[in-house]
Amino acid sequence: MTADGPALRAVIADDQALVRTGFRMILTADGIDVTAEAADGAEAVAAVRRTRPDVVLMDIRMPGMDGIEATEHILADDRLRETRVVILTTYDLDQYVYAALTAGASGFLLKDVTPEGLVAALRLVRSGDALLAPSITRRLIERFAPREEPRFAAPHRDPSGLTPREREVLRLLATGLSNAELASRLFLSPTTVKSHVGRILSKLDLRDRVQAVVFAYETGLITPGGDPRDASG
Repeated sequence: MTADGPALRAVIADDQALVRTGFRMILTADGIDVTAEAADGAEAVAAVRRTRPDVVLMDIRMPGMDGIEATEHILADDRLRETRVVILTTYDLDQYVYAALTAGASGFLLKDVTPEGLVAALRLVRSGDALLAPSITRRLIERFAPREEPRFAAPHRDPSGLTPREREVLRLLATGLSNAELASRLFLSPTTVKSHVGRILSKLDLRDRVQAVVFAYETGLITPGGDPRDASG
């Protein structure tokens, strides 16, 4: 317990022991409770199910089950609805990062992140925010998204349940606009835009704005390189 409430709880998954040790030292020095470490994806899934942390630091490339498959297993478990996954990677705009985002990760960190940046990132994700600007997500999608039929749609994530205004907000959000920019573009108050975004996430059962951007592309509401105003209503 800290002055701000319960201590943030984290699991570290990386196949390099030295990396895990370094991250553990940084996090524990700042009052973050590292509940477990894992050297591969299968260990990560088991550790998360056992300790139910707030955030998982997940390396992508690990032996056996990799970080993407582990992320899918973790985020498909209804008992872990409050757990967020942050991907660790060596390369910016890696195609594996795109795959991890479509699996449900809330963002990614480069492994050379500063100690201050690492701690701030975990706290940000725990608060419910996404650790990746929608504009960066859009760049990832436009670079790596498949050009065939969308594969992300699911019955409980059907965009037909959105109002015309919510669909418009979602399309513009997918271009990387902030709430303030959305408000200016749509001639709405920031409070109204925030309400629209909240309802979109709730109706589509999405974790955060990053997942909303991925959803917009994967369901064809907006296409890579396209203008959101051209998407069909």
